[in-house]
Amino acid sequence: MTNAVLSVSNLVTSFRTGGGWKSVVDGVSFDIGPKETVAVVGESGSGKSVTALSIMQLNAPGLSRVDGSVKLEGRELLTLSNADMRRIRGNEIAMIFQEPMTSLNPVLSIGFQIAEALVLHRRLSHAAAEAETIRLLEKVRIPAAKSRFHEYPHRFSGGMRQRVMIAMALACKPKLLIADEPTTALDVTIQAQILQLIKELQEEGEMSVLFITHDMGVVAEIADRTVVMYKGKAIETGATEDIFKNPAQPYTRSLLSAVPKLGSMRGETRPMRFPIFDRTTGEPDETVETPDTVKGAERPVLEVAGLTKRFEISSGLFSSVKSRIHAVENVSFDVRSGETLALVGESGCGKSTTGRAIMRLIEPSSGSVQLDGVDLLKLSANDLLERRKRMQMIFQDPFASLNPRMKIGTAIAEPLIINGVANRSEARDKVADLLLRVGLSADMANRFPHEFSGGQRQRICIARALALEPRLIVADEAVSALDVSVKAQVVNLMLELQARMGLAYLFISHDMAVIERVSHRVAVMYLGEIVEIGPRAAIFQNPQHPYTKRLLAAVPIADPARRLQKRSVPNEEVRSPVRSADYIPPVRQYREVSPGHAVMVWDAEWEKMGTSGQSV
Repeated sequence: MTNAVLSVSNLVTSFRTGGGWKSVVDGVSFDIGPKETVAVVGESGSGKSVTALSIMQLNAPGLSRVDGSVKLEGRELLTLSNADMRRIRGNEIAMIFQEPMTSLNPVLSIGFQIAEALVLHRRLSHAAAEAETIRLLEKVRIPAAKSRFHEYPHRFSGGMRQRVMIAMALACKPKLLIADEPTTALDVTIQAQILQLIKELQEEGEMSVLFITHDMGVVAEIADRTVVMYKGKAIETGATEDIFKNPAQPYTRSLLSAVPKLGSMRGETRPMRFPIFDRTTGEPDETVETPDTVKGAERPVLEVAGLTKRFEISSGLFSSVKSRIHAVENVSFDVRSGETLALVGESGCGKSTTGRAIMRLIEPSSGSVQLDGVDLLKLSANDLLERRKRMQMIFQDPFASLNPRMKIGTAIAEPLIINGVANRSEARDKVADLLLRVGLSADMANRFPHEFSGGQRQRICIARALALEPRLIVADEAVSALDVSVKAQVVNLMLELQARMGLAYLFISHDMAVIERVSHRVAVMYLGEIVEIGPRAAIFQNPQHPYTKRLLAAVPIADPARRLQKRSVPNEEVRSPVRSADYIPPVRQYREVSPGHAVMVWDAEWEKMGTSGQSV
């Protein structure tokens, strides 16, 4: 491409290892034209993020080596000095990273951090830089931008912090924006807002974008052209629409097949496994059929009634309560053996707090939680320890859930030994059986967590959760951080185990497409309350509450033909659940739409503001 803003040719990036140099990016080439968006897509370990860091020359000096050519408007970047490259970074090329909190300095105000780039690169005075920063914050739709100039990163939500990063990236009007997984950790509605914002700002500033992701739905929504990476190589490049319609490589076909599509479960009466395709042949590797779930006719395994959790806020250690966070407010539901109830909503809606309150990892303020007819909130510490054998939790980050110094065999055996279920010899045999059950080999028991991939680590956490043969598993965003194909494998494993063992799942997630695939029933949460609950088909095919409709409308559709259609995306986030100390929650009323499908009655305010994220 003669007029390319960025031209990457035969890029090879190697890292020093004990045995010499190992290449992790091998001969990658692509161009990005003016105002064009190119997506680099692939699973973790494919080399896509290393490609971006190599373009910016941010790989560790001395431990990495970059060969080939990277040209910005014809100027070779790989031969520039560090000083020259510093003048380009943040000025002509800007980068947004996946986790904004690690990119922002927690001890500096967000206004100072943006203004710093303006003073350094554009030579503005401090007063002019502050005025321009406020303009940029308003441009990325930070409410009350002037008053928030002096606030610190921890005072912003995840979506707002990512907006701050975009404002910082756009401060010097770069020719190229590199966005490395900027929406992966965000809720579906916030993701839709960020994608829409990037597209609008790109049009205004005539900027080119290199978008790195593993989410094919996001690729379809934002990219003009796509580069598919696998094991460090660019195995397929072309127009996004062509790649989606006629993928040439088996690996590309396997990526596309693993994308959960909203509406794909229409007509299905029970959850279904994801199809898994072989990466080398593109042929189906596993059957899609899901075994019939074992369902008990007895009373529900879990019965939650009026569950409430409020956190008190005071101005000092010995001062009175001035306000409360109403994290969970009068929540009721049940889950039967062999059933999956999905709890869905945006960050801050109270779904994870609900899961932790059920497990009594935090103490509820009121309500009842019955497991097999026994109220957990009335149990002593010793009785709760005994009852906890029947319920287990799987967390979002498997690496944080495992002791990095403990072999995984020991980690899985630990609950067996602590609870006196097995001696060390019996535990060893049980660990081998559990590893085989979750698709790993018995000899892996002697490895440490860092020796496994993210998907394998989540399988280990599932094995540990199954060790005590629980009746209930609370899965809190258990697949949210996984690549699309690994996510499909872990979800399939959970469905198989449920069918075989009659497990009851409380599946907490914000991923609507995955929820549609795995759930029997769905409960939608907003500001600590359930606004709609019912069978999966009823919620997805006949949503009633404005907030449920908003969630479904925000899901990216893996169809490039819809890319140029402008979606109506509300810009507001979930409101704060903080209330004054004397606040009394209103008594909610629900109406039954169809058998088992209930929706909170909303007033006229919801009709005007509900779909833009405002409270009732």
